[in-house]
Amino acid sequence: MTMFRTLLALPALLLAALIVAAPASADRIKDLGGFQGIRSNQLTGYGVVVGLPGTGDDNLEYTVQSMKAVASRFGLQLPPNANQGLKNAAVVLITAELPAFAKPGQRIDITVSSMGKAKSLRGGSLIMAPLLGADGQIYAMAQGNLAVGGLGAEGKDGSQIVVNTPSTGRIPEGATVERAVATGFADAPNLTFNLQRADFTTAQNVAAAINQRLGFGVAQAVDAVSVAVRAPVGADVRATLMSTIENLDVVSAEPPAKVIVNARSGTVVINSAVRVGPAAVTHGKLTVRIDENQRVSQPAPFSQGQTALERQSGVAVDEEKRPMFLLAPGPKLADIVKAVNAIGASPADLVAILEALKEAGALKAELIVL
Repeated sequence: MTMFRTLLALPALLLAALIVAAPASADRIKDLGGFQGIRSNQLTGYGVVVGLPGTGDDNLEYTVQSMKAVASRFGLQLPPNANQGLKNAAVVLITAELPAFAKPGQRIDITVSSMGKAKSLRGGSLIMAPLLGADGQIYAMAQGNLAVGGLGAEGKDGSQIVVNTPSTGRIPEGATVERAVATGFADAPNLTFNLQRADFTTAQNVAAAINQRLGFGVAQAVDAVSVAVRAPVGADVRATLMSTIENLDVVSAEPPAKVIVNARSGTVVINSAVRVGPAAVTHGKLTVRIDENQRVSQPAPFSQGQTALERQSGVAVDEEKRPMFLLAPGPKLADIVKAVNAIGASPADLVAILEALKEAGALKAELIVL
């Protein structure tokens, strides 16, 4: 029986030895991803902004319909042919993000954007409007005065100036939560932790760190993203468990070797996993210069000739002489940067060199051109 217990303890001991032998640099589990189901939700709504200083939609048909709907809330029936002169009103689209575990009565920020011809929402007030979720249910009610960072001005001759975007504004804490979103984390069979970046090694390291802290077999890597964690049922118990898991340190796997090239701006980013095999590189520049000159040709006296305009062209070719440079294997990022700088390549030339090294099989990385 003692031997059986010893055999059962061997995997845990080996697991602890692997974690202790890991490098000192580690990340918190909470910085690598999040638990499934615990996320924010997007809300959208449709409303009317009033009180604008003549910068509204100016009698758009759906603005008139919206104002009639607002008036009908108070028992006011406007005539069908009424023209309200709506330069001081604008229809808007409202967007917000409902955080996880938001409870009724809490307030969230909202963004208000013009849908019509409104030139500016500065100085406007949003009339109470419902915010809907993806399921069509009302989760918050929005209302308040807009804070607009943009500015626009227009002269009578048509000249205008616009700073930032005056047709969009925000209302800090402009919506009140009316319905909570059920996360289901308290009753789900297992807790599932999802990594932000798929990696089998990191998923295994996360599972190993959880098992070392909570006991062998508690966590299991399901795939390159998800780690399933066995947990007792109950919101209070699981909240404590999740807090413990989030603050565990884990060693992240080295990312795949990638070279990111932005051909438009000439920006090149190389991560630390990139390796370069032996290669000989030469990179020269060929410059062709053509000069066009004009010379006036005068005939000799009494020769019956005419003055003529004569063209003279000069063509010159300048080729910059650069010796071939041996690019030795670069196990470190600093070695690669030093080798590229020795060639004296500009960012635009560096793109061509990296593409050539990739084709030659000397660049041990994925080359991504944006």
